[in-house]
Amino acid sequence: MVMQRHHLTRAGIALALCLHHLVSAIEVPLDSNIQSELPQPPTITKQSVKDYIVDPRDNIFIECEAKGNPVPTFSWTRNGKFFNVAKDPKVSMRRRSGTLVIDFHSGGRPEDYEGEYQCFARNDYGTALSSKIHLQVSKSPLWPKEKVDVIEVDEGAPLSLQCNPPPGLPSPVIFWMSSSMEPIHQDKRVSQGQNGDLYFSNVMLQDAQTDYSCNARFHFTHTIQQKNPYTLKVKTKKPHNETSLRNHTDMYSARGITETTPSFMYPYGTSSSQMVLRGVDLLLECIASGVPAPDIMWYKKGGELPAGKTKLENFNKALRISNVSEEDSGEYFCLASNKMGSIRHTISVRVKAAPYWLDEPQNLILAPGEDGRLVCRANGNPKPAIQWLVNGEPIEASPPNPSREVAGDTIVFRDTQIGSSAVYQCNASNEHGYLLANAFVSVLDVPPRILAPRNQLIRVIQNNRTRLDCPFFGSPIPTLRWFKNGQGNTLDGGNYKAHENGSLEMNMARKEDQGIYTCVATNILGKAEAQVRLEVKDPTRIVRGPEDQVVKRGSMPRLHCRIKHDPTLKLTVTWLKDDAPLYMGNRMKKEDDGLTIYGVAEKDQGDYTCVASTELDKDSAKAYLTVLAVPANRLRDLPKERPDRPRDLELTDLAERSVRLTWIPGDDNNSPITDYIVQFEEDRFQPGMWHNHSRYPGSVNSAVLSLSPYVNYQFRVIAVNDVGSSLPSVPSERYQTNGARPEINPTGVQGAGTQKNNMEITWTPLNATQAYGPNLRYIVRWRRRDPRGSWYNETVKAPRHVVWNTPIYVPYEIKVQAENDFGRAPEPDTVIGYSGEDLPSSPRYLRIRQPNLESINLEWDHPEHPNGVLTGYNLRYQAFNGTKTGRTLVENFSPNQTRFTLQRTDPISRYRFFLRARTQVGEGEAIVEESPALLNEAYTKNHVDIATQGWFIGLMCAIALLVLILLIVCFIKRSRGGKYPVRDNKDEHLNPEDKNVEDGSFDYSDEDNKPLPNSQTSLDGTIKQQESDDSLVDYGEGGEGQFNEDGSFIGQYTVKKDKEETEGNESSEATSPVNAIYSLA
Repeated sequence: MVMQRHHLTRAGIALALCLHHLVSAIEVPLDSNIQSELPQPPTITKQSVKDYIVDPRDNIFIECEAKGNPVPTFSWTRNGKFFNVAKDPKVSMRRRSGTLVIDFHSGGRPEDYEGEYQCFARNDYGTALSSKIHLQVSKSPLWPKEKVDVIEVDEGAPLSLQCNPPPGLPSPVIFWMSSSMEPIHQDKRVSQGQNGDLYFSNVMLQDAQTDYSCNARFHFTHTIQQKNPYTLKVKTKKPHNETSLRNHTDMYSARGITETTPSFMYPYGTSSSQMVLRGVDLLLECIASGVPAPDIMWYKKGGELPAGKTKLENFNKALRISNVSEEDSGEYFCLASNKMGSIRHTISVRVKAAPYWLDEPQNLILAPGEDGRLVCRANGNPKPAIQWLVNGEPIEASPPNPSREVAGDTIVFRDTQIGSSAVYQCNASNEHGYLLANAFVSVLDVPPRILAPRNQLIRVIQNNRTRLDCPFFGSPIPTLRWFKNGQGNTLDGGNYKAHENGSLEMNMARKEDQGIYTCVATNILGKAEAQVRLEVKDPTRIVRGPEDQVVKRGSMPRLHCRIKHDPTLKLTVTWLKDDAPLYMGNRMKKEDDGLTIYGVAEKDQGDYTCVASTELDKDSAKAYLTVLAVPANRLRDLPKERPDRPRDLELTDLAERSVRLTWIPGDDNNSPITDYIVQFEEDRFQPGMWHNHSRYPGSVNSAVLSLSPYVNYQFRVIAVNDVGSSLPSVPSERYQTNGARPEINPTGVQGAGTQKNNMEITWTPLNATQAYGPNLRYIVRWRRRDPRGSWYNETVKAPRHVVWNTPIYVPYEIKVQAENDFGRAPEPDTVIGYSGEDLPSSPRYLRIRQPNLESINLEWDHPEHPNGVLTGYNLRYQAFNGTKTGRTLVENFSPNQTRFTLQRTDPISRYRFFLRARTQVGEGEAIVEESPALLNEAYTKNHVDIATQGWFIGLMCAIALLVLILLIVCFIKRSRGGKYPVRDNKDEHLNPEDKNVEDGSFDYSDEDNKPLPNSQTSLDGTIKQQESDDSLVDYGEGGEGQFNEDGSFIGQYTVKKDKEETEGNESSEATSPVNAIYSLA
């Protein structure tokens, strides 16, 4: 069973009583008078952190503060031994505090005071302990001097540059820069590991353009130490060729670099393990080499990555899991992949835990003879051991206490007596840390006390719910009863309900419930009482409220509001128009029982509400007033003019950021006023210049104006109708608002370069109502767009600042924050700007293709280094044929266009192309290419086209048929013998000297080997026929026959008897159809 009893006053004083099984705990009220009278064991209220690192340049303060009654005294141990503060002149203790002050103004070494400190706070009722404070002095040792040799590495190979910073305390922040203090650009190919080393997934030739220095920034001294820089020498297989690098996808092959599958540079191998403590951040890291640079992906085996607390860092090479819990244990793996393949590394994560509280022991206040217990439950991995101490000593070594029993993580107290007060310490520890909690047990015997003010007066409206409060305190816990008008019966039940916290509640207060109520608190040590007087008041009621009315313009309507209320309460009556406070001008008259409007106008039309209120209740009634305008036929006859100016401006309800402005409208001059324009003028930034503040409908003559700090306001009002605007009213009196820090920052923040080595930061400055204070200025901050980059800042008053010596067209993070003498505006948003632009490099490539003889297709890629925002491309080209060149033609393209088709003017000429990229600075370097020669491409294409024409196919068929006929004729002639001019006498015997007789061949020439009649001998010994009527068929068997220049046929005429016998004879040759064809050719 759990019981709670609370006594509360209007000031929030509370007392809680909790009974948990054996526990009957008393909570001491926050009343300072009671706390100063009650004895209380010490309680540690403030102490230094367990791991305390101090700056060696400053004095050392080890904090320890405690409260108790009597006021505690303090002592210290150092490294487990008593620390005598009085013996060391450099050490002192603050008055009424245990805080140690170690002063080094007169010399001394802070390192001599390193160690483990513990504070003891004592009074007559026990001793409280602080945690053990491990004091260490910050160290920023110098970097050991070392000679760093030039590192030679093949292009495309992986590389890691080791940092090995000196072991500072705390560990320094590591970052890499060149020796000229330029940050090293990092991306997925080049990045810094968590150990501070710089990793190259693959080395490129441009990596040798700078050196690399590891820098360590130490926290306390704010110093930066720089390691001797590394210098790289990159060995390449091909000389540097800018043209070959324009196409990034072909960059490695263009450089002769072999593309490789990924390989892990850190951690090594395929698996590793990592232990992390519960509640801290887990950081897993995978860095891989490869060509191209690999991409890293993270996964958890058997599930998803922890939702809501994971973050990828360092170009996805690191996975951070915040506030690790036991559920985050398991196997994580990183996958490194590029187009050549992928590998993965598995990391087994084990989550351990330093001790953490499940039930931290709480202070226990008991009355004599009561029972209670202290509970100390902690968890951890491994399970923490629980040790109890009393007043700083192990409980086993303390004097025996028969009313106390230790049961593991619980101490049970039975029948406690005065004198058993003490401070108990619970120490929960394992190999990863410890927890120490103090909880005192105080045995009190205190007579009852009423904590509420004496003779309270409670007033309530009849039939409403009310409550009478009577907070109390005592030990043992008192019982409390209520009585009315001194009667002996306890009030509980019916219309009354008594609560455990001492309050008496009435569901519905009646007139007969008025009277004096007495609360009495009683325990074995005595009793206390207090009285509360209750008054029940009549409710406030409107017995006759306003009624809806329809009146003519210019009449005098009256709105009733008759009220009945309790005469002992102060009554307040207010009127609202359209749910806003009604301005009581000279036409409005508020009376005790109503409201009269003189000379009612159209602007008076609307809802009117009467509100009657006292300090206890209120009532309201509403009616609608309709005002009839002048008939239209009469209205047309009246002259219309602009309204008269408003008058009698008045400022009321003055506040820091607002003021109420009221005015009396001028005559509308027969055209109803539609609007009022409120203007203001201030005399600091733009004196004499009026600005529009706000606009209100014509039915309003009072408005609450919002104001800005640090403005000396003056207001005026302008009335508007359908004809025009009135003259401005006479200005109001001035109202000065107090200053404050700015609430907004400048808008329109931009960063752009005006030269290639600068960036101009501009913004729209704050105006007079935004400055909020004197000496308005702007804090300009900028840094390279790199989370590890350092911020630079400058404070200016003009809305412009120029940053010089910037790299060409790099992004910057920019912040502009307003500040005045009262403080700064909220943290501004970050804007991205860019430094100055320069001429771009040439496009990466320019490809030329000729699909036919009529056109040429061009395709190109963007520059590798645009050095700004590309505004377009410029193409100049000219035709040439040998040494002849045509006129230069120019084409301009948009920055997104990378293709162009040129229509050729002739199919023979070649073209030379000059392509340049363009930024706002101008055109960059040109890439020059020429179209290929016609023989390579055009002629082949043309030949293929002719072969597919119909006329060409017909011609070839005709020639083939003619050749076939000729072959047939030649074959027939050979079969029946030739028709040759031979000897006159065919029977003439052969010349026995004929050289062919022996081998059986026959020569049909004359015996003297003379030319035939009507023939002559040519220079080369052949016989030339001068005149012949023989057809080609007649000479079908001729050997080596040929036509001379005039088309006649010459040759020797032989008949070959045997092919094998005549081989090698220069004057004769086997006759065949092919030979006949050649002879015709």
